[in-house]
Amino acid sequence: MKQYLLAVNGVQGEPTPPDDTVQQMYAAVDAFNTELQDAGAWVFAGGLFPPDVATTVRPQGDDVLVTDGPFAETKEYLGGFWVIKAEDLDAALAWAKKGALACQGAVEVRPFQEEPEA
Repeated sequence: MKQYLLAVNGVQGEPTPPDDTVQQMYAAVDAFNTELQDAGAWVFAGGLFPPDVATTVRPQGDDVLVTDGPFAETKEYLGGFWVIKAEDLDAALAWAKKGALACQGAVEVRPFQEEPEA
């Protein structure tokens, strides 16, 4: 089976949903996580803090530069993700649809590169 990243995207400045809606989203995501696990599709998942708490490490010759803040200065950001196993893109998209409904946000689907044969 291939592995896919289901990336939950957000936009800074969008209004935060009311607390009861957030609690419903958490419950829906928890149920989705359980469904992934029960189906054997779960690999790993996690939510991320906002980009303003990020630290970026960049190479500079033989050294590195460590700066506060995200890599990209943009309104769009990665808010969380799932790594799943699926037979093909269609199966991954079916999971992504359920994930998007659960977290009430856009979910980008990307396959992992496969290891080259030795």
